[in-house]
Parts: sequence; structure tokens; C-alpha cells
Amino acid sequence: MTALDALRRSPNALAADYSRFRVGERLLLTGHSHQAWPDVAAEGQLDAFVDAARHVDGKWEAAFAKAEELRAGVRDLLGDPRGEIALGGSTHDLLIRLLSAVDLRGRPRLVTTDGEFHSARRQFDRLAEEGVEVVRVPAEPVASLAERLAAAADDRTAAVLVSRVLFETARIVDGLGDLALACARRGVELVVDAYHALGVVETSLPELGLDGAWVLGGGYKYLQLGEGNCFLRLPPHAGRLRPIVTGWFAEFEELADGRPVRVGYAPGGDRFAGATYDPTSHYRASRVLRFFAQRRLTPAFLREVSLHQNGLLARLFDDLDLPEQVATRDRETPRTAFGGFLAVRCGDAAGLRRALADRGVRTDSRGGYLRFGPAPYLSDAQLETAMTALGEAARAAGSG
Repeated sequence: MTALDALRRSPNALAADYSRFRVGERLLLTGHSHQAWPDVAAEGQLDAFVDAARHVDGKWEAAFAKAEELRAGVRDLLGDPRGEIALGGSTHDLLIRLLSAVDLRGRPRLVTTDGEFHSARRQFDRLAEEGVEVVRVPAEPVASLAERLAAAADDRTAAVLVSRVLFETARIVDGLGDLALACARRGVELVVDAYHALGVVETSLPELGLDGAWVLGGGYKYLQLGEGNCFLRLPPHAGRLRPIVTGWFAEFEELADGRPVRVGYAPGGDRFAGATYDPTSHYRASRVLRFFAQRRLTPAFLREVSLHQNGLLARLFDDLDLPEQVATRDRETPRTAFGGFLAVRCGDAAGLRRALADRGVRTDSRGGYLRFGPAPYLSDAQLETAMTALGEAARAAGSG
């Protein structure tokens, strides 16, 4: 079993499993947006080619089995063993299918926050241009966000969309269970974006009171599954909805009976299926999920690692004692209220990101926030080196 102490040491006990990404040689602090893939991911991709070459068009039976492995992994991550899971190449793709199924004619109002990721934000902007009323509730203060979203959802609201962990600041949004109850009372669909939670924040839908919610997420970030492995968890009442944006895979089981008189839908997650897709991503995902299981990288353990690494980064940052106008962080909120990265508010976040890159430290920035995203394959010494580089970059910027 992998232990936290083994990950803190140099070399990190997992680093050898990520040799292709050279995680022991590089300071990759972009873990909140793109973690390295373990070497076994390449085996998954090769398996996809081998099955295609061997079976040609008959490969789909094997491909569907890989898709089911991914669905099973998602169910485990959500603590939802009987959940119905739709798969897609991106969360945007799945969000579009979902929005096409809700009653935007009868309830032309969407409620969200001003802290959602760009694909949702942009799509809602475009819908607003076409006459859909889009209400954006300020994400701050986070402690009251769920309550304020509930108050904004009325009888004209088709759906409420909110993140479990905010992508700019890493703050965890509490009170989603109460929000779900408020939405259910008004017949409003609740959509929870769990992308920045899975792999760093334990997420049990029953414990959170989210049995009746739609849940979006993907494996590109903390789960190390790479692109093309996104999902939409369906609530029990999903069978009443008929998505307008729908592909032929959503009626795959009915094709043998000829063309239906009325557009029909497959049961379960396939109700929100699209069309022919590249199954390589699912092969990669299933192999990485097996790697996680072999190394016992469970949600609880990954949360323990994340809290240690982000706590260390926060302490190291404080030791730099930088002027607030240069860089500061939220010191009033405990680290347990954050997800998987340290958000540092900077006078010039993009400039510091570039300066860090020049020093071999890869981070990223969003607006005024510089984001440090550690990962389980990084040692404490690597995190210390990265934060020392921030101090050097900030001092150099100040002297310039």
C-alpha cells in the first residue's frame, strides 16, 4: 500500500510509474488542470489499436466493455453504485445534451454563478443572447452561495448549475444538499460540476444529499485519465427527459427493429449518448483506473495527500512574506475547505506564471489568481523548490 511518507520523500515512491512524463525531473504544478499520466496509460492506448487491428468493425464489443469499466470507476468515485452514467468527449458536449432536454421554452431561465468554468460560462452567455434569462449569482461569499442560489431559483427556472469546487479559488461549495431540496420543490433541475472535486475531495452523492442531481465531471485533471473521459451522472427521474441533441448511439439497441415512428431513447446513461466516437480514451482510462486500484490510490488517501501538499505549499508561501499587493492568499479559511490547489491572488498573476516557467516551474493563472496544483507523484522537496522559485520571481519583478 502506498503511504503518505513514501510520497513525501525524494524520490517520490510513485515517480517511477510516471517516467514518460519525467515527473521526478520536472516541477509540474499544473495538477489541477492536467496531471501527468502513469506509464500504463500507453498500454491502454496500444490495446485500443491492437483490438481495432484484430477485430476491425467487431472491436465495438471490446470498446463497450472499456466504457463500462469507466462507468464503474465513476460510480465508485461518486459513492453511487447503481448510478446511471452517460459518457462524452467533454463536459460541454454533455451539458449541451442536457440543456437540450430541459424545458427552456416553458421555463426560460437558468441560474448559475459567476465562478463557473469557461465552457459553461460561454455557453450561457450565448444562450442569453438568444433570449434565455441567465442569472449569475456572485460566488463570493462562498459560505452562503448554495443558499443564495436556492433563493434565485423560481418557477420559471429550468436548471441551476454550480460547481462542487470553484475552479479559480479551489473553495468547496457546501450546502448543496439543501440546494437540491429547494430545486426539487420547484421542479428545477440541479446540475453539479464535480470536475475539480474528484480525485482530491471525497464525494459521496448520498452523503451530500445529491441523489436527485445531475453531476458532471471528467478525468482530464486529478484522475489522470487524459482527454475524452467525461461523464454525466443521471438522477432517477432522467427517463422523463428527451434530449433534442441526440445521436444514433442513443437508439443503438432499437436499430434491429427498423426506423422507429417516434424518436426513441435507450435506457440508462445511453439516453444521452451521441454517435460514433474514438474509444481509445476509454481504453486509457480503464488501464489508469486499474493502476489506481493496484496502488490503492483511493479517494480518501488522495484527499490525505492533497491536504498535506497544499498545506505545505501554503506554509511555504507564508514564509516568503511577500507584500500583499504582489501576492497573497486566503488565510482565514482552513485548508480543509479547499480542493486540490493553492490559489494565490497576485497583482500580476500572468507575469509571475511566465517568470516561474522561465525558472522551470509550471503553474497556471486564471484572472488574478496564480494556481499551484500539486500531484501525488511530487515530493515535498519539489514543492519547496517551486515555492522558492516564486519568491525569487516576485523579488525580481519588484526590483525591476
